[in-house]
Amino acid sequence: MQDSSANNTSKPSVFDRNLTFLASANVQPALCKFARGIEKEGLRVTSSGHLAMSAHPEKLGSALSNPWLTTDFSEALLEFITPVFESVDDTLNFLQTTHAVAYKHMVKEMIWPTSMPCILPNDDQIPLAQYGSSNVAQMKTAYRRGLGHRYGRSMQTVAGIHYNFSFPQEFWQSAYDHAKANNLSSHTNLQLYINERYFDLIRNFRRNYWLLIYLFGSAPSVDQSFVTGREHNLVSLGQQDLYLPMATSLRMGDLGYQSSAQQSLFVCYNQLDTYVETLLHAMDTPYPDYKSIGLEKDGVYQQLSTSLLQIENEFYSAIRPKRVALNGENPLSAIANRGIEYLEVRCMDIDPFSPLGIDAETIRFLDTFLLYCLTKESPLCDEEEFRLIGENQSRIVSRGRDPELKIYCGKSEIPMRDCATGLLSDIAKIAKQMDFAHQSNDYSRSNELQLQKVNDASLTPSAKILSAMADNNESHISFTLNKSEQYRQLFQESATDTKLENELMLAVDESITQQAELERDTSVSFSDYLKTQFEQYH
Repeated sequence: MQDSSANNTSKPSVFDRNLTFLASANVQPALCKFARGIEKEGLRVTSSGHLAMSAHPEKLGSALSNPWLTTDFSEALLEFITPVFESVDDTLNFLQTTHAVAYKHMVKEMIWPTSMPCILPNDDQIPLAQYGSSNVAQMKTAYRRGLGHRYGRSMQTVAGIHYNFSFPQEFWQSAYDHAKANNLSSHTNLQLYINERYFDLIRNFRRNYWLLIYLFGSAPSVDQSFVTGREHNLVSLGQQDLYLPMATSLRMGDLGYQSSAQQSLFVCYNQLDTYVETLLHAMDTPYPDYKSIGLEKDGVYQQLSTSLLQIENEFYSAIRPKRVALNGENPLSAIANRGIEYLEVRCMDIDPFSPLGIDAETIRFLDTFLLYCLTKESPLCDEEEFRLIGENQSRIVSRGRDPELKIYCGKSEIPMRDCATGLLSDIAKIAKQMDFAHQSNDYSRSNELQLQKVNDASLTPSAKILSAMADNNESHISFTLNKSEQYRQLFQESATDTKLENELMLAVDESITQQAELERDTSVSFSDYLKTQFEQYH
C-alpha cells in the first residue's frame, strides 16, 4: 500500500491510491471487522473523595488472574478489561456490565471517573498493588515499587483509557496481495509485511496524536494534593485546585505519565528490529539516580533493575506495538519472535461526561484516525522529528485551546487550527469509506463533531470541565465526586445480562483458584525467577 512514487506528481499520491484500495469490493467487508478492546482505569475512592486505602475487594477475585478486572499501580487503581470485539456496541456493553457487577461488590466506595486523581495521602502512603506471594506476583509489585521510587507514587495514580486495536487478517491478506501484485512490497512473508505496515501506522500516529489530546483531553485541572512536594508551573484555581487556563490534558504533560529521565531516549519506530534494540539498550543502560536507590533493602526488592528502564513497559509511549505473550514470555520477546498482532493506544483520558469514560463516537473516530495513519504516506522518522513530536505534545497539553497556538506540521510551524483542519479533511475521506462499509453515517458524523471542536475550543472536554466547575462553583474534587455518585447510582440501577454476569463471577472464582495454584509452587526462588525472566531479553 505504499511506495516512493508519491514524489512523482504525474501519478496518484500514496493516500489517493490507498483510498481506491479501501473502496474495492473485496476490502470493504474487512472494514467492518476491526478488532478492539478497552482497558479502562479508575481509582477506588471513599464517599468524601479520598483514595481508598482498603485492599482489592475479595469478591472481585484475584487481581493477578481475573481476566476482566485487575489493578494497575496502586491497590486502589482498578483496571477493567474487555475481550476483543468487532462490534463497538458489544465492547461498550461488556464494559458497562463489568462496572455494574463491580459496584455490587464494593462497599461504600466509588470509581473515580476522571484521569486526574482524588484527594491523595502522603506519597509513601499510597498503597502498591498486591498480587499474592507467587514469583510473578512479587515481580509485579517490585516493578511498581520501583516506579514509585523513580517517579513518585502520586504520578502513578493518574488513570487513562488504553485502546487496543488491530486490523483483521483478511484485510492484511488483501493489502499484501495488492502490494505484491503492484510491486509495492518485497516481503515474501505476510507477518513481515504486517510488521512494516504497523510501524508505518505508528509513525503517522506519533506525528498526529497531538490532535487526539486536543480533541479528547479531559484533564485541565487537579487537586493540590497531587503536587505536594513537587515542582510545577500550575496556577491556582479557587482554593483547592491548580490548573493551566488553556490546558487540555495535564495527564499527558510533565505531571502525568512523563519522565525527565526518559527524555534522553530516542526510540526508533522505523522498523521492528530498531524498536526492539532501542528498548533493550535502555534496559541495559545503568542510570545513576536509580543505582543510588539500590536493588534490595532488608531483603525486599526496591526495583527490578538499576537501568534506565526496568522492563519495556516502563517506557512511556502514546502507542505501543503488542502481541499476546505466551505463558512466561515478556512483551518485547513476543513481538520480536512472532511479530506485531495489535496496537495499544495510550494517550486517551477518561471522559468524565461518559459513565464508561469513553463512548461510541470517540471509538469510531479512533478507528478512522488509525486507518488514516495506515493509509497516509509514512516517511521514516529521524531524531529531529522525534523531538518535534515531543514539542507538539507539550504545547497541546499546556496551551492546546490557545487560539494563537502554533505547532510543527511536518517541520514547519503553522497555526494549530490550520494543521488540525487539514488533518480532519483527509480523515473525512477515510470516514466516508467506513460509512460505505457500515452502511451508516456514524463515522462522518463523528469526524464532523471533531471539526466543530477545532473551530470552537469551548466544545472540547477540557473546556467543558472548567466551564461546569465554574458554573456550579465546584472544585476538581467536588465536580468529580458528584459525577462518581451519579454514575454509581446509574450502574447500581442498570439491568445486566444475567448470563454474562454469571460468566464474570465464574471467572472471579477461577482467578482465586489460579492464584492459589501459582502460590503452591515454591520450587524456584524469586531471585532465580527474576534472573530467568531477564535472560529472555538477551
